[in-house]
Amino acid sequence: MAGAVRLEPVDERNLEPLLSVAVAEAEPDDVMPPVDAPAGWSHARREAFRAFHRDSFGGLPGPTGTQMYAILAGDEVVGMVRMARRDEPGTVEAGMWLGRSARGQGLGAAALRELLNAAAAVGMHTVVAQTTSRNAGALSVLRKLGAKIREDGDRVVAEISLDTPQA
Repeated sequence: MAGAVRLEPVDERNLEPLLSVAVAEAEPDDVMPPVDAPAGWSHARREAFRAFHRDSFGGLPGPTGTQMYAILAGDEVVGMVRMARRDEPGTVEAGMWLGRSARGQGLGAAALRELLNAAAAVGMHTVVAQTTSRNAGALSVLRKLGAKIREDGDRVVAEISLDTPQA
């Protein structure tokens, strides 16, 4: 199934399917910045999810400097991966989430590989990611794609050079 992964820029066409996956298969704090709203997927959180993603419709050149992609396995939206400009020239930060039912199938590695290709295509040379030492899935994907991992307590920073072939 990992070979069937493709990325589509998040837009109005796939925003509601993305929200549906988030509501059904993820916690709000795992897929968006914190919101001052009732716990769970309240109406306010759903609206904040939409606004958060719409703010990035301009992509890397837009006001947020972030390109978000819906991750599709076949024709089904299963999560989101993003790259955001950093202060360092030629560097973007990656972030990703997958719905619970899509985890453990190689989709994360396939999606990140596609994101690395997209980053290279727009002239980036380095992709960084931050996670925690408890996020075994993210660490596995990052290592599989050749990331240099630095740990500082529970905080983990990974760096992938796009000048080197990916696994």
